[in-house]
Amino acid sequence: MDVTDAYAPPVFRAGEASLYAGDCLDWLRTREPRSIHAVVTDPPYGIVEYSETEQAKLRSGYGGVWRIPPTLNGSRRSPLPRFTTLDRTDRAAMYGFFHDWAAALRPVLVPGAHVLVAANPLLSYVVSAALEDAGLERRAEIVRLVMTMRGGDRPKNAHQEFSDVTVMPRSMWEPWLLYREPFSGTVAENLRRWGTGGLRRTGPDRPFGDVIPSSPTRPVERRIAPHPSLKPQAFLRAVVRAMLPLGRGVLLDPFAGSGSTLAAASAVGYRSVGIERDPEYLELAARAIPELAALPVPNS
Repeated sequence: MDVTDAYAPPVFRAGEASLYAGDCLDWLRTREPRSIHAVVTDPPYGIVEYSETEQAKLRSGYGGVWRIPPTLNGSRRSPLPRFTTLDRTDRAAMYGFFHDWAAALRPVLVPGAHVLVAANPLLSYVVSAALEDAGLERRAEIVRLVMTMRGGDRPKNAHQEFSDVTVMPRSMWEPWLLYREPFSGTVAENLRRWGTGGLRRTGPDRPFGDVIPSSPTRPVERRIAPHPSLKPQAFLRAVVRAMLPLGRGVLLDPFAGSGSTLAAASAVGYRSVGIERDPEYLELAARAIPELAALPVPNS
């Protein structure tokens, strides 16, 4: 069975990329078992920031969990969710969500499939615990080296009084959690049968590494896909390529957003499937996937 044809028709297709409308948990529960070979996704870290209420506040530019940074050197900065506002109840709900998500995901994964999940230094431990408790094997943590606007601020309303104080470290990295669906036998046996179990090398003499230098997302990409959590194509193409060690199979992004992961998969020649429930992001992704995939990027 073709995984891209086993559900209600996709709302968008471009080449080897298919985008579906709906809730990813519902989608996963209808999938054919052992039909997905890798996952790369940038989920809602704190769950609440992509609720209908918080998205409405974000789009209005006022209030809620989203912080709208000031304009810097004439450039409008991307909004950032305030993860420090999450309380113990919110974190427990986040654990429950990711545990349920991983439990729904595992049956559709082939043995040895890798799952790469973007996280945040404040919340990665919650997501990690949920994925591991659901039965996935922790394999590594990929470090995206990037300077962001998060942290580094002086105390609010007391900047001059405490001019030598930083409330939180300025963020200079982003964790991506790497897990794998368990398998039996050797990696070589799993590669022969399923095409999974390892990571695709960057080159003949260069293994895929766990630290990837990355610039912030380029303005040209943000113009194509103005999503608040847009990651750069240069980084996404590097990690997406690594997830299918033999270059074949189906890669899934269950929180597709602007479709940037699907665009990266198209750019490196992979089949991909995405799910997104927000109608505005679905419309955005349908426009953005072909344009992002066609962009030349540094070192790609």
